Amino acid sequence: MEQKKYVVEVEKAKESKDGRPSVGPVYRSVFAKDGFPPLPEGLESCWDIFRLSVEKYPGNRMLGRRKIVDGKAGQYVWLTYKEVYDIVMKVGRSIRSCGVEPGGRCGIYGVNCPEWMISMQACNAHGLYCVPLYDTLGAGAVEYIICHAEVSIVFAEEKKIPEVLKTFPMTTENLKTIVSFGKVTPEQREEVEKFGLAIYSWDEFLQLGDGKEFDLPMKKLSDICTIMYTSGTTGDPKGVLISNNAIATLLAGIGQMLESVNEKLTPDDVFMSYLPLAHIFDRVVEELFIHKGGSIGFWRGDVKLMIEDLGELKPTLFCAVPRVLDRIYSGLTEKVSSGGFLKGKLFNFAYSFKLNNMKKGLAHEEASPLSDKIVFSKVKQGLGGNVRLILSGAAPLANHVEAYLRVVTCAHVLQGYGLTETCAGTFASLPNELSMVGTVGPPVPNVDVCLESVPEMGYDALSSTPRGEICIRGGTLFSGYYKREDLTKEVLVDGWFHTGDVGEWQPDGTMKIIDRKKNIFKLSQGEYVAVENLENIYGLTSAIDTIWVYGNSFESFLVAVVNPNQQALERWAEENGITGDFNSLCENPKAKEFILGELTKIGKEKKLKGFEFVKAVHLDPVLFDMDRDLITPTYKKKRPQLLKYYQSVIDNMYKPTK
Repeated sequence: MEQKKYVVEVEKAKESKDGRPSVGPVYRSVFAKDGFPPLPEGLESCWDIFRLSVEKYPGNRMLGRRKIVDGKAGQYVWLTYKEVYDIVMKVGRSIRSCGVEPGGRCGIYGVNCPEWMISMQACNAHGLYCVPLYDTLGAGAVEYIICHAEVSIVFAEEKKIPEVLKTFPMTTENLKTIVSFGKVTPEQREEVEKFGLAIYSWDEFLQLGDGKEFDLPMKKLSDICTIMYTSGTTGDPKGVLISNNAIATLLAGIGQMLESVNEKLTPDDVFMSYLPLAHIFDRVVEELFIHKGGSIGFWRGDVKLMIEDLGELKPTLFCAVPRVLDRIYSGLTEKVSSGGFLKGKLFNFAYSFKLNNMKKGLAHEEASPLSDKIVFSKVKQGLGGNVRLILSGAAPLANHVEAYLRVVTCAHVLQGYGLTETCAGTFASLPNELSMVGTVGPPVPNVDVCLESVPEMGYDALSSTPRGEICIRGGTLFSGYYKREDLTKEVLVDGWFHTGDVGEWQPDGTMKIIDRKKNIFKLSQGEYVAVENLENIYGLTSAIDTIWVYGNSFESFLVAVVNPNQQALERWAEENGITGDFNSLCENPKAKEFILGELTKIGKEKKLKGFEFVKAVHLDPVLFDMDRDLITPTYKKKRPQLLKYYQSVIDNMYKPTK
């Protein structure tokens, strides 16, 4: 049987010349073989995405949150598209009453909520740059962004107001107005007025523009609508300039892709908003829902209450980062293993039976309807009962987790890849294609993609298995880094954005992310180590949750800091008669031996070279987190910070062999 091909070649490969690396052929999605999809009619800006839907679906539910009565959460209460529009117009008039003109910068700070989206739409209406503020970009990030982007008005969640005040007096040169999504205390008012600024509660602010009229400015596709700061693993956050065109182009491409696989969104679709709107992933999905007239329900901001919120909202599409899906996977496997012999046997039989049928090419809903009804329906109910699409992005999803969830959730689990600079979705795997597990799928239908060789890492874009740095061209690209032309020139070359990620084309035209270009170092014997590739391999070990591999040119071997999987380690301890809680197990030399043995096992299985084997480990019971500044908000490891934090641990691991 001839293998399906999900891409078409649009340009030939180029051999290396003038010192430039060789470049593989340029490909685009097979869904765009006749050209990129056109932008939706009448859409000239992000404001039009919302405005046109208000005209088309005025009475549809748009934004909802749970009503709290006597401390208990009740049903979702909804604002229609027309009701949201009326509030947006009020907010816009109030912003302009504060003297903020088109082209001004408006900061938004806090967890996702209807006011966040309303403030963003008011920015879109009046041609203001929406600047999300995000404190987990590191200490001082809020102050840095307000100053760097010259933000003049900040909307903030009530409990974030103290954080805004902490940025005084550094931010008061540009910042003139603060608006709380809730109330303002007399002390906060006094503090703000001391610096000559104004502060309003949400209700006060809504009245500020009463009786005033401001014309909405003309907006163009090329206009910037957002400066979205990304965390970079070193240095200050970078302000990514995103245009109306980038978002509109993405919506056209994703819309066509979903339509091509019979999964198009409709006004009946429901989305749970919980991943930060300050990130491009959630932002563009919510834009897509608004474009289609769908409903967006907000969570209560507490991960422990999320399952309950899902049960009440019953979303049809669920977006997640791998860490959320890992938790769901761990919870499910733990339930199965503690559910008794017979229940476990039934579950595992149903799982194997359905998985084998899916491997034969059957769609997930046809693979085993009986298993879905009797065994997997409980899993489906856990996500609300109506989820049909689960999108994973921001970091790699482990193969075993992806395959498992594709079977047991009774939904399509699609893994995607993109960056803030590419307006999120650049690759996405497709429904009912089990062969795509472990890949990020083919390109979406509005970009061109090629690989550029990375000779120093041994990656050749022209080899029989093409590997190289992923380069992207198309309308979804960012317009540059704000006030950093030097950085822009580094990554945008001849219209191609160099992602820094190393990919491998699969024979069917899907992409597998295998490495990161800059994460390469040399050991003392002169061998180069591509560390991210190794971490991906070691990450296949079910006994660990996360691993950071370290080496340098003064040492001949690698060491690692590992977050072990608590259930796996406790199970091993029980089987081996070792007592103690999780923290004390992590200090036990025998536990270190066990984890090292598991890493060695997978290393041998994957035929790693001798110098690529980890020779010593430190077990940390606490996951790498943002509180210690060890990872970015999208869970990328901050390697310089990890080294600084674990320096004494690293020194100890190298000591015995010196």
